[in-house]
Amino acid sequence: MRNLCCVAKTSSDHQPPLTLTPRQSLESAAVYGVIESAADIIERWNTETSTYAKVTSLFYENKQEAMLFIHRVKDLQKTMELLVSEDANSERLVRAHRLMEIAMKRLQKEFYQILSMNRAYLDPESVSTRSSLTSERSSYSDFPEDEDSHTAAGDSIVEVEEASSNVTTDLRSIAECMIGSGYAKECISIYKSIRKSIIDEGVYRLEVEKITTAKVKRLSCEEIELKIRSWLVAVKVSMETLFKGEKILCDHVFESSDSIGESCFGEISREGAILLFTFPEIVASRTSKKKNPQPEIIFRLLDMYSSVAGNWRAIESIFSFESTSVVRSQALKSLVSLSESIRSLLLEFESRIHKDSSKVVVHGGGVHPLTLSVVDHISLLADYSNVLVDILAGSPPPDRTLIPESYLNVSDSDDSPSSELAIRFAWLILVLLCKIDRKANHYKDCSVQYLFLTNNLHHVVSRVRSSNLKHLLGDDWVKRHVGKIKQFSDSYKRLSWGPVLATLPENRTVEMSAEEVKDRFEKFSEGFERAYRKQGACVVPDNELRDEIKVSIARKLVPVYREFYNTRRDVILAGEGGARNLSSVVRFTPEDVEYHLSDLFSGEGVSGSSAVSSPSSCRSRQSTP
Repeated sequence: MRNLCCVAKTSSDHQPPLTLTPRQSLESAAVYGVIESAADIIERWNTETSTYAKVTSLFYENKQEAMLFIHRVKDLQKTMELLVSEDANSERLVRAHRLMEIAMKRLQKEFYQILSMNRAYLDPESVSTRSSLTSERSSYSDFPEDEDSHTAAGDSIVEVEEASSNVTTDLRSIAECMIGSGYAKECISIYKSIRKSIIDEGVYRLEVEKITTAKVKRLSCEEIELKIRSWLVAVKVSMETLFKGEKILCDHVFESSDSIGESCFGEISREGAILLFTFPEIVASRTSKKKNPQPEIIFRLLDMYSSVAGNWRAIESIFSFESTSVVRSQALKSLVSLSESIRSLLLEFESRIHKDSSKVVVHGGGVHPLTLSVVDHISLLADYSNVLVDILAGSPPPDRTLIPESYLNVSDSDDSPSSELAIRFAWLILVLLCKIDRKANHYKDCSVQYLFLTNNLHHVVSRVRSSNLKHLLGDDWVKRHVGKIKQFSDSYKRLSWGPVLATLPENRTVEMSAEEVKDRFEKFSEGFERAYRKQGACVVPDNELRDEIKVSIARKLVPVYREFYNTRRDVILAGEGGARNLSSVVRFTPEDVEYHLSDLFSGEGVSGSSAVSSPSSCRSRQSTP
């Protein structure tokens, strides 16, 4: 339109009023009136002829006159279109064109000033949260008991909303007028220059910077983690306020032209958004190429994947234009790179369990460091089950034939993503348990081997119960492994304390000579001392499991010994030496036995000889319940 109305300019800035002859039509008189009405207000705000106009803001000083100015310019544009169709070289068109140039110069000044001086009201956060402020204001009516404070807060919100709304309305009015008058290029240029600097500043403050793969390679793991944490905050703020607010503002200001709004937003946001969504791809690439990456980095990659995936709808909505398709493409590339790196790290994690060759013998059959680290890792991975389903979709799952049928109740026909994920987690735990089973052989005492298995499996099951793993693996998995814990525990008690119990007669009423009674007491004392000395170095870290094992041992041993003690000690007392002989033969009262048993599994026993040789063969520990 601007080219349509561009005609040769006269050397004089002011043209004398056109003289109408009687022969001129009523239409010409109307044209004359429009031009003169426009000239009156346009010349009044001409920055080249009026010092007042030069230092005063039209929209700030007199909003009513500003709206009249816009109205007169629109009328002038319509008149110019009419004049062009009649005579492209008419004096009236030349005068109208000159007035339009003055008006556009004025509007450019106003547009620039409004954008520059109202940054607080045009801040992306202010724009994006305006609707939420409206909701907050309306909610005050629900709390009449605090009417004064709510009224004051409501008034403040109304004031902010009105100011922001007025500013964006003024910008829209100017943009619509300039675009309609053929000055879209000038309008867009001003808007882009100011708003892009604001978005770039926002991105900079969020510590989003251009970073290369080479630079990332030189960063330490701690530095990478700090940058990732900073990036996660940046994504949240960018998607909820920065880019969202700018999109809303662009749509509002350029409501009259979707294509111009699209172009402006693309130019303003594209560079910053690409910087934002390139970072995960670079970090993922660094991780994939790094030898022996730290296992913990997978959680930071999962955080980034969750952030991008969780904001995907917003990304598609905010960057929906063709001009911003490159942003969507970059975000998608980052998701793909993160997925590949995460899958690689999961394979590396499993491989590390398989390859673990440490020969560390944990004191007293306690929980092995491998169990602690692996279960911690797996339970944290379970917190990301929602995104892991997507990440692992399509990648080959573990071979189900390698997993015992009774290990996990998953049908072969069940190929759902959640089922596949459950199998992956069950497989990782099975790999760990097999490794722990082999490590149990480092203990020479078979009873301690079983206690070691009891402690480690109990730790695994406890973490499963207290994490999202329980929802993935299910109650049946937990029940089966609780049964295995009981099997291991029973085997420990049988091998460690069974020989002590065997020193007492099975038939409690059988007649026994004094020598036989004395022999039984001596054997019990020796057996109990030996077992206590050996088991006193053992540990059970879990309080509940510790009490359960101690109570179970006491229930089996103490009542039998108490009955034997109460019924047979009179035989010793009646013999030669009496009470003196009793104290030398019977070294433990039932209360002594109870006391010593209550002191077990703290790891502070009298001996650390868990490696004392025991029976040469141990029953298989791998029977399935």
